[in-house]
Amino acid sequence: MDEQLRIILIIIVSVSIFGLLVFVFVKNYIRNKINYLLEDKEKKKLK
Repeated sequence: MDEQLRIILIIIVSVSIFGLLVFVFVKNYIRNKINYLLEDKEKKKLK
């Protein structure tokens, strides 16, 4: 039973770390994309 519990915990921790990394990358990508679009919109207003 201890071996199964250890394997389950390893899987849960691995999936959590992977999910956190994906979340951080997606958040940064969306933030950069929004900033780019806002800057582009401001440049068009100035013209």
